Amino acid sequence: MSRLILLNKPFGVLSQFTGGKEGVEDTLAHLVDVPGVYPAGRLDKDSEGLLLLTDDGRLQSRIAEPRHKMAKTYLVQVEGEAGDEALDRLAKGVALKDGMTRPARARRIDPPPVWDRDPPVRFRKSVPDSWIALEITEGRNRQVRRMTAAVGLPTLRLVRWRIGEWSVDGIAPGEWRELVV
Repeated sequence: MSRLILLNKPFGVLSQFTGGKEGVEDTLAHLVDVPGVYPAGRLDKDSEGLLLLTDDGRLQSRIAEPRHKMAKTYLVQVEGEAGDEALDRLAKGVALKDGMTRPARARRIDPPPVWDRDPPVRFRKSVPDSWIALEITEGRNRQVRRMTAAVGLPTLRLVRWRIGEWSVDGIAPGEWRELVV
């Protein structure tokens, strides 16, 4: 039996157990006191939401390795109105400096019922924002942020909601749930 921990990683926390600047950077060690588990993939310090941790190397590889094409769904608050043209470009794949992304599933959504963020996202009366759900099957460095920027919609807030069959739904920021798989 393998352990699998579904963690709702808060904004500002590093996706690692060690290496944070003491007193300056928070790490997973402050949230999860379970020996022998490691992150299956990463989530930027500025991003929040689902991070999976496991003690099973094969499961970790199946989750994190792009060759397995495990779908990851992000709820993304962007600056500007997410129009059909931008969504179509995201769906077809976007040219980034490190090459074309795989096609994604992209759709406009109503503001989702997510938790408040600390610190809150900046608000500008003169610049509209909107939300999209973006499902990708790869995980390049800061990929979602780079994709939305490439189509003229800079990311304001990024919440990973789902990885494969697992979701952060019902798990508060900084909290976690353990499954046996």
